Amino acid sequence: MLEQNKELFASFKVIHDNFVKNPDAYSYRFNKVGQRVLPVLREHEARLCGKTERGVYSKFSGGLAEKFKSEVRVHFPKIDFIGVRIS
Repeated sequence: MLEQNKELFASFKVIHDNFVKNPDAYSYRFNKVGQRVLPVLREHEARLCGKTERGVYSKFSGGLAEKFKSEVRVHFPKIDFIGVRIS
């Protein structure tokens, strides 16, 4: 996922790190680029967990999705703040 979208995630990493330091100044850019990052994350999560939901291992699908999201949060701790207004 990261290698296929290297440029997108590299630019998001810079903006994400700046957003962590100064949320007021970087919230617009963070949300703008984040709106392009979220569909990529959702697509890869669906690829990872989609077939397990219908199969024999369906009870593990939720845990697998959470592990995927927690791994994303390791690299981008503020990923859940995309689209959230700071006032």
